[in-house]
Amino acid sequence: MVHNHHAIDYVELTVTDLEAAKRFYGAAFGWRFNDYGPAYAGIRGPHDDAPEAGGLSATGEVRPGGPLVLLYSADLDATVDAVRAAGGRIVQGPYAFPGGRRFHFTDPSGNELGAWSER
Repeated sequence: MVHNHHAIDYVELTVTDLEAAKRFYGAAFGWRFNDYGPAYAGIRGPHDDAPEAGGLSATGEVRPGGPLVLLYSADLDATVDAVRAAGGRIVQGPYAFPGGRRFHFTDPSGNELGAWSER
């Protein structure tokens, strides 16, 4: 899969019940899932060759403000610096996760987004 620097790359939905969410989205839209443990599943489209485009995160509560939009970064540390310089606030990370590293930030309006990079 090709990732584009600073483009919207992934959307994460918080859910209260991972298995119920998988059943719902699978039945309603034909989505398929990559399971990463009891609290996370990657979202794939209905076609066999569909790439992972999002995730279901079972945090026990739904994220205020809705889904988390994730941008891709070819240089995560430079993106952290750019967010700070532009007036954003880092609210989590950077931290490692199985796919690489990521951080969350808020924009001047308070919207929370994230950015990630591969290892």
